[in-house]
Amino acid sequence: MKENRQDKMLEIIRNYDVGTQEELAGRLREAGFSVTQATVSRDIRELKLSKVPTAEGGQKYVALEQEEGGRGDRFIRVLQDAFSSMATAQNLLVVRTVSGMAMAAATAMDALQFPEVVGCVAGDDTIFVATHTVEEAQALMEKIRSITA
Repeated sequence: MKENRQDKMLEIIRNYDVGTQEELAGRLREAGFSVTQATVSRDIRELKLSKVPTAEGGQKYVALEQEEGGRGDRFIRVLQDAFSSMATAQNLLVVRTVSGMAMAAATAMDALQFPEVVGCVAGDDTIFVATHTVEEAQALMEKIRSITA
């Protein structure tokens, strides 16, 4: 039951801009799950959901994809340590890193398995990240901003 509920939570936040626990609980109830605010709060912590800003000025929940066994934490630290700045150019996200860290940061991004990423090309201090769409490039930038902030 818990696994099914949490899977549904992840599906909901992938498909909708959900900004509050109450809204998430409501969508879960619509999907047939009997939940309380405390249950939703606990699931958010267990799933390590984060809030990122939306283009409209609000916030929404996102799941930061991580590898099994907690290895994702190490990759997040690499991104945090390497990150300098970023900008979008159509469906490309250009990530600038401290000198010599682009390859490690690109490897970390690949390991985190962001669904938006088609592929990464890294130089010394710059990573070109290809996404499917302009919107995915923006969403990925929001996720990385939430990790590196």
